[in-house]
Amino acid sequence: MSKELNQNMKTIIVTGGAGFIGSEVIRQYIKNTTNKVINVDALTYAGNLESLADINDDENYIFEQENICDSSAMTRIFEYYKPHEVMHLAAESHVDRSIDGPAEFIQTNIVGTANLLNVAKKYWVDLPKQKKERFRFHHVSTDEVYGDLDKTGYFTEKTSYNPSSPYSASKASSDHLVRAWHRTYGFPVVITNCSNNYGHYQFPEKLIPLVTLNALEGKSLPIYGNGQQVRDWLHVEDHAEALRVVLEKGEVGETYNIGGHNEKTNLQVVEAICALLDELVPNSPFTPHFDLVTYVADRPGHDKRYAIDADKINRELGWRPKETFETGLRKTVQWYIRNRDWCKNVQDGSYQRERLGVK
Repeated sequence: MSKELNQNMKTIIVTGGAGFIGSEVIRQYIKNTTNKVINVDALTYAGNLESLADINDDENYIFEQENICDSSAMTRIFEYYKPHEVMHLAAESHVDRSIDGPAEFIQTNIVGTANLLNVAKKYWVDLPKQKKERFRFHHVSTDEVYGDLDKTGYFTEKTSYNPSSPYSASKASSDHLVRAWHRTYGFPVVITNCSNNYGHYQFPEKLIPLVTLNALEGKSLPIYGNGQQVRDWLHVEDHAEALRVVLEKGEVGETYNIGGHNEKTNLQVVEAICALLDELVPNSPFTPHFDLVTYVADRPGHDKRYAIDADKINRELGWRPKETFETGLRKTVQWYIRNRDWCKNVQDGSYQRERLGVK
């Protein structure tokens, strides 16, 4: 793919760039543009530099292993690299883990975001006028801040916040901080709230890779409650492209919801994965894979339905997803079948696909 013409090459800090979504954002920037990307990641359990192996030696890619809670480290990075833009993805992001241990989510998602905002704002204040006007801070959030929906209706950018878990509450808090920095200091921010992501390089604690890998190994496929919880699924390549569009074209102070227009129950997702594995791995001793399904007690405070109205980003910025759930899921399952070594390496012993979030 040819690189996008960029007459004004930018330096972009991406926090959490070794994670699932962040690594896709960086791969797209390095492969498709001439921008320089500074990946700032603490390399917690879900961060893996193997996800960036194919661009690791590119002259426009730089990795900094630092924690966003470290003010002096963040200050050094801003002063040294002098970014034009920031895309803030660094976060603890798994609901079940937040139920087991909320303190880390408060520290990273709230305290870390506040620290990053402070450092970025101080840097921005001292910029020359032209560069100051171009600077943007893009905060990447989740639709889970809105709580859940009945059987009808959609989350819009005007939906009131009603978070249900420690994770979503911590992300809601960080969203409010970002808006406060904009309103109080005039700091130039944009915010996005996305639906459930899936795709290659996703840590195996999340539903789609967890079910895929467990089924390949003949392990049980746990479904919470009756499996009727509804999520809107968004392929990570589509999401990363949307994030880049918002950072490039989004209006300062605005929020954009990003969704895939793919509402599925958890049970439907598991059924689809099992059907694909039956087709793609026909000689498996575990076919039909759906026989591995086990129903387990539901997650505490489990939201019943999420659904995103992504009309604003389509109407104002011209973005819409390319992948349907069917095309995206096939690509994803095929990737996990082919990349079992990556899946093995990313699980360093601290997580072995056990049940989380039962406290």
